[in-house]
Amino acid sequence: MLMAILVICGLALFFGALLGYTAIRCKVEGNPVAEKIDALLPQSQCGQCGYPGCRPYSEAVAKGEAAVNLCVPGGENTVKAIAELMGVEAIPLDADAAEPVPLVAVIDENTCIGCTLCIQACPVDAIVGAAKHMHTIIASECTGCKLCLPPCPVDCIAMVPLKLEPASWKWPYPVFKLTQQPANDATANGKVAS
Repeated sequence: MLMAILVICGLALFFGALLGYTAIRCKVEGNPVAEKIDALLPQSQCGQCGYPGCRPYSEAVAKGEAAVNLCVPGGENTVKAIAELMGVEAIPLDADAAEPVPLVAVIDENTCIGCTLCIQACPVDAIVGAAKHMHTIIASECTGCKLCLPPCPVDCIAMVPLKLEPASWKWPYPVFKLTQQPANDATANGKVAS
């Protein structure tokens, strides 16, 4: 009987030491939920969510300090994926963060001097061109972040509404306003007017 107790105590001590060693040796740096959220984000580093980049936004969402619906470039699909990961209800894209109409950058090719400053500023590589040659925008890649506007020395970049096509159009969410209707005399007395 004493031998069984000693064996159990020895096993408990051995496994406790093993768990302590692995906790120190295999320590996870950072928040694994933030890592998963960061992997879902488009990595445009545009700042439209109110954070300086995708990583700070993912950390804020993981801590519960930010809403899941602030990533404008990611759109509704990213909002749904983050909400599913966090186990919360998916809500529409934040109306304050999103433009009323999605925008895309357009370069006036006659004015462009080919300085490449816009190419360096674009976080999603949506601008194509070479030094001292005309540049253009790949509209399908542009997130409308407006980061290419400030560095342009000749102001040849404009933000224009994205052309709505059947593939890019989404049904707008209904907006319900709860207003109290004044009761008329017929309904106030419990009678229905005919």
